[in-house]
Amino acid sequence: MLEKLLAAVATWIMGVISTMGYGGIVLLMAIESACIPLPSEIIMPFAGFLVSKGEMTLWGIALAGAIGCVLGSIPAYYLGMYGGRPLVEKYGKYVLISKRDLDMADRWFANHGEIIIFIARLLPAVRTFIAFPAGVARMNMTRFVAYTFVGSLIWCWVLGYIGMKAGQHWEDLKVYFHESHYVIAALGVIFVVWYVRRHFKNEHEVS
Repeated sequence: MLEKLLAAVATWIMGVISTMGYGGIVLLMAIESACIPLPSEIIMPFAGFLVSKGEMTLWGIALAGAIGCVLGSIPAYYLGMYGGRPLVEKYGKYVLISKRDLDMADRWFANHGEIIIFIARLLPAVRTFIAFPAGVARMNMTRFVAYTFVGSLIWCWVLGYIGMKAGQHWEDLKVYFHESHYVIAALGVIFVVWYVRRHFKNEHEVS
């Protein structure tokens, strides 16, 4: 069931990017960074796959992804600023953000300061909700945007590069995967299963 759902999501993501190009990447990565569970681990590798076909450029997709991340992170930042921790705790569970996730983000922000915004953008899962403690702490918006952009640019470039290399070696890979979207869906399945199991484990430990 989960595999079918992820395959459908992967097909939809590929349709958006194929139709809208770089604008589609901006849109999808903005959704992902607004704490809606739409994995960049599906979005950017497929964009990289299109790079291998000559339809896009690696730096172009990385830039589009980073811009999307910034646009999606700003609402989360302001939610943290004006709603505070209680509001995030109340509604975060609906997008699989646990209290333990928020505790970890708060602790990292307190221990390492604003640079953690950059570092967290290079980490799976954490990158999607690190904007909340920045908003609660009322971090300077210019620095918030700069750290988010640079960290996201690196993340998007790396995932795009992986997709590009997969595309370049597709003749070898298709022995194992008959269609390209199966590769993307497989990445998504691995990520989502890990993310969901991690969320419920955290909720159980907290309760």
